[in-house]
Amino acid sequence: MFVPCGDSVPDLKGCTLLMPAVCVGNVGQPAIDLIISKLNMCRIGYFSTDCLLPMVGNNPHATAEENSTELSINAEVCASPSKKLVALQLRSTFIKYKSKSFCEKLLSWVKSSDLSKVGVLSSSHSYLCDDLQPRSTPFRYLLTPSIPKEMEKSPCIPEIDDSEFRVSVRCSKGIPMAILLKFISEGDSIPDALGLVGYLNEWLQLIKPCSTETRF
Repeated sequence: MFVPCGDSVPDLKGCTLLMPAVCVGNVGQPAIDLIISKLNMCRIGYFSTDCLLPMVGNNPHATAEENSTELSINAEVCASPSKKLVALQLRSTFIKYKSKSFCEKLLSWVKSSDLSKVGVLSSSHSYLCDDLQPRSTPFRYLLTPSIPKEMEKSPCIPEIDDSEFRVSVRCSKGIPMAILLKFISEGDSIPDALGLVGYLNEWLQLIKPCSTETRF
């Protein structure tokens, strides 16, 4: 259940939702933190749920003494109205057998908020690559059938054999969804998070490139 920070529920119609997948190396979480910090996204609410392990900590995006004492919890929602972007940050893992329940509640909120599409930042073990995949980019994508055609044909998406990488995310309930992932090895996930956000930026154009590279 989404709980707004203010007295009224913010209008999120037409916005893109970004969120991490709790997966190998936890690459999605620092990637979302980077996006929130770089775009100066403000916290608009949080998810009140019994599906995630409870946690509390310091504000990871504190920029001044005024907000340095704010607390951070397991599922927070930030937004950038000018970018039409919403970020859901998950800071803890799912309680056993409750991931499906969380998915249903999340998709219900996405539909009721009239969000346009969902982008999930994820990762996969590098040892799962076949013999040909290490020769190409380490990034891959998964799309739901309802994803807009212009996203599917985006030049930033690698040319990948559809039969191998295009899947139908059955729990999406018709919501346009793109999963961007990177093959990684366990260890320092910061370079992987930077690469994943750069890959995402080629698709969504969150910031303009500086010189020949995107600087996040």
